[in-house]
Amino acid sequence: MKEKHTARVLSQKEAAPMIFDMWIETELAKQALPGQFICVYTKDKSALLPRPISICEVNEDKTALRIVYRIAGQGTKEFSSYQAGDSIAILGTLGNGFPKDKAVGKKVFLMGGGIGVPPILQLAKEMDAEKQIIVGYRDGNLFLKEDLDKYGRVYVATEDGSVGTKGNVMDAIAAEALEADMIFACGPMPMLRAIKRYAEDKGIDAYISLEEHMACGVGACLGCVVKTSEVDHHSHVHNARICTDGPVFEAKEVDI
Repeated sequence: MKEKHTARVLSQKEAAPMIFDMWIETELAKQALPGQFICVYTKDKSALLPRPISICEVNEDKTALRIVYRIAGQGTKEFSSYQAGDSIAILGTLGNGFPKDKAVGKKVFLMGGGIGVPPILQLAKEMDAEKQIIVGYRDGNLFLKEDLDKYGRVYVATEDGSVGTKGNVMDAIAAEALEADMIFACGPMPMLRAIKRYAEDKGIDAYISLEEHMACGVGACLGCVVKTSEVDHHSHVHNARICTDGPVFEAKEVDI
């Protein structure tokens, strides 16, 4: 269900340098699934395209969504100036989300890297499994770590070695000698490639959420495609649209 409407900002704070944490009051919270995203429109009429931002969390009453995003350009810089009470135009909910029911009763890795950490929070809240949460950051600004601590054991990797394992999420798995039956992950492409290889080597299933620049967000423009093992019914080639067929894919189905 895709619906564009005007929502209301409830609160916003800077969670880390250039990382902002916003709660939005919206009816879309009733239908939001872990791993889905919304598109946010700027007030600048010359900027035609909205910005896709993953859903971080849904409140208990399902009346509000939380988004945590990095300032990456003029659009997100504008969003960072919004205050409680401001209106905000959004489209959603978009994408397919994580197949969390496949993990029931299993031992899983929930893995997030950088701005791929936010979608892991709602997944951790809803997943009925033995959860090992592995998150990677550039430095000691561990946004969302305290939130994640509520839902499972959290292992941290930092590029500068200031907290946890020095390196990336795969280094943390090795350092802690961790094992799992299944993986759910979101993060930059190098991280997802490493997870895909790891899952293949271990013979376990992995579901990865692909971060990609998007234009329309609804599958019409074919601006965000990934090579796949199956033929896409829309384009009739070995491609899938990340915005509509994803952003979550089974790792073995995509060529990254």
